[in-house]
Amino acid sequence: MHASSKARPTVQIFGNVPMSNSFKRGFRRWWPFYLMMAPGIVFFFIFHYLPIWEARIAFEQVRIIPPNIWVGMKHFLLLFSSPIFWQVLVNTLIISTMKMAFFFPVPILVALLLNEVRGGSLRKFIQSAIYLPHFLSWVVIAGVFIAALSPTDGAVNNLLGMAGIAPRPFMTDTGSIRWVLVFTEIWRSAGWDSLLYLAAIIAIDQQLYDAAEIDGANRWQKIRHVTLPGIAPTIATLFILNAGMFLNADLNQVINLSNDVVRTKIDIVDTYVYRIGLLGGEYSLATAAGLFKAVLGTIMITAAHFVSKHLTGKGVW
Repeated sequence: MHASSKARPTVQIFGNVPMSNSFKRGFRRWWPFYLMMAPGIVFFFIFHYLPIWEARIAFEQVRIIPPNIWVGMKHFLLLFSSPIFWQVLVNTLIISTMKMAFFFPVPILVALLLNEVRGGSLRKFIQSAIYLPHFLSWVVIAGVFIAALSPTDGAVNNLLGMAGIAPRPFMTDTGSIRWVLVFTEIWRSAGWDSLLYLAAIIAIDQQLYDAAEIDGANRWQKIRHVTLPGIAPTIATLFILNAGMFLNADLNQVINLSNDVVRTKIDIVDTYVYRIGLLGGEYSLATAAGLFKAVLGTIMITAAHFVSKHLTGKGVW
C-alpha cells in the first residue's frame, strides 16, 4: 500500500468524537450564546486587536501619500525629552494611585454590606440606587457635580456654610480637583463593581456559615473568617486586572471635569495622546505615547500577578 493511501489519524477532542464533529454539535447546541457573544467579539477585534498592527506607526513618519518613512526610536526619544510628557505621566501616576488606594476597597465593602441586608425589598432598593450611576454618561455626571460643587449656590457649599465653613471652589481648586475625580469615580462605579464580589459571596458554601454559627461566631467573625477568604481569589484577580489598567485614569472623566484652571493638575497620558494626536495631527508621536503606556501596563499586570501569586497563591494564570 502506498504511503499516500494510508489512513490519516483524526484529531480528537472528547473520546472518540472528531474535533470537527464536536465543534459542529457544540455550535448547534450553543449557537444562541455564540450569537450573544458576537457583538462583543467584533467590538474587541475592531477596536483592540486591529490597532495592534497599526501601532507600527510609532516607529514611522506618517505621510499623506504612502509609504511611511521608517524612523526607528525617533518619536520615543522626542517624547522622553519633553517635560510636558513627564508632567502628564506624573499626573497619571498620582491620579491612578489615588483611585487604586481609595476606590478599589469600596466595592468590596459595598458587597459585604449588601450581603448583610436581610430585607429583600430594602436590598433591591439599595442595589437599584447604587447601580444607576453606572449607566449615566460622564457628561451628565460632570453637570451634576459642577452644579453641586458650585461655590455660590451648590448644595455642598450650602451645607458647609450652614456648618460655618467658608465656601470652596472645588472644581477650580488645584488642591481639590484630584479628590473630585476620585469621589466621582466611587459614586459612579462602586455599586456596579460590587456585583462581582457579591456574586462571589453568594457562591460561598452556606455550610461554612452554619458551621461558624455553631462555633459561636458573630457576624463580624463570619465576614472575617468565611466571607473574606471565600472571595480572596476574586479580589486577587480583579486587583491584578486593575493593575494592568493602572495608567487608564479615564479620559472621558478628565475631559468633562477639566477646565483651564486645573488642567495642569489632571492632564493625563490619555488626554495628551488625544490632544497631540487627534487635535494636533501628530499621529506617530501620539501612538508612541500610547504604546509606551501599554508596555508599562503589561509590565505592571505581570508584576502584580507574581506578587499576588507569592503572597496569596492566587494569580491570573
